[in-house]
Amino acid sequence: MIQHGAVSATLPELEESEACCCKPKDYGSHAEHAEQQAHHGHHGETHGTASLNRTALMATLHCLTGCTIGEILGMVIGTALGWTNWPTVALAVALAFLFGYGMTLWPLRRAGMAWGTALGLAFASDTLSMTTMELVDNVIMVAIPGAMDAGLPNPVFWGSLIVSLVLAGAAAFPVNRWLIARGKGHALVHVHHCH
Repeated sequence: MIQHGAVSATLPELEESEACCCKPKDYGSHAEHAEQQAHHGHHGETHGTASLNRTALMATLHCLTGCTIGEILGMVIGTALGWTNWPTVALAVALAFLFGYGMTLWPLRRAGMAWGTALGLAFASDTLSMTTMELVDNVIMVAIPGAMDAGLPNPVFWGSLIVSLVLAGAAAFPVNRWLIARGKGHALVHVHHCH
């Protein structure tokens, strides 16, 4: 459930109320009406699942964009400075979270939301998703032989980084879907973008 003040609705209810603004149909007989209701119920479930998947995908891409910017920047800086794996990973993770939260904070602050409220929403909506991404991404980067030691001009470094980020996004998608289905994660931010 999405809860914002006194307003309480599920994601499919919100989308259905936005999408269904037509006049009631004349179904004729009671049997035709029951058949139409059954069809609409199935269509609503299908629409709700597709909409949930689309929202989860957009949330994942949103988090992945911020994480990718920070991750690449951290990996490039750490590798260019000749740091060992763990300081490089620590920098990449710190920058990934910084940019990830920043991508959520920016539109909320531009809309006039107070810092405290915007920070609370960013932490609530992004933390689990970004933690999943960073865990998967960095485990894969460290696990691929030679990826961290390959150096910036080496395609092994960039190929490994791309593979790790794609797999990190794939791992975060079900996390975001689960959160959004329960009115958490990016569903919290979505409420504020709609008002």
